[in-house]
Amino acid sequence: MFGPLFAVFSQKVGGDLLDITWAWSAYLIVTGLMYLFVGRALQNSKYQERVMVIGYALNTLFTFSYLMVDSVMTLFFVQIGLGIAESLSTPIWDSLFANDLEGKNNTFLWGLATGHTHFVTGIAVAIGGLITYYISFHMLFIIMGIIQALATIIQARLLFVKKTDSPNF
Repeated sequence: MFGPLFAVFSQKVGGDLLDITWAWSAYLIVTGLMYLFVGRALQNSKYQERVMVIGYALNTLFTFSYLMVDSVMTLFFVQIGLGIAESLSTPIWDSLFANDLEGKNNTFLWGLATGHTHFVTGIAVAIGGLITYYISFHMLFIIMGIIQALATIIQARLLFVKKTDSPNF
């Protein structure tokens, strides 16, 4: 819900073009490096689902942390935290998804897995812009945090479902 609004928010906490650039770069670099680390470290781990849920929970925590951002430096730390959170959840989610695929529908299912995120993100950004324009960033961050908390709860169900009970994509 936040994507392109990031620049406007950054300016509200005193950031300029370079601050926005460094904060976004830090997020991407940390996420990329951590993707490699997490992918390697958890390759054959029996704790993948737990780490993924921890990533979702951290994402919730750092999403709510936007409520406390009052300077470029705190924004920088939130961005790095979100990068770490994403790197703990996304590669594992992708791996678990790939493990459940059956041969003949792989292309469609990957299209669905990737396409739905762009579709939903597009709608979320539009709604986020409306919320920010008519209400506030504060309300946007509360709504984003609640949505992320619900996503964490949904993903946490993996920890309680037996492998034989899991749906086959």
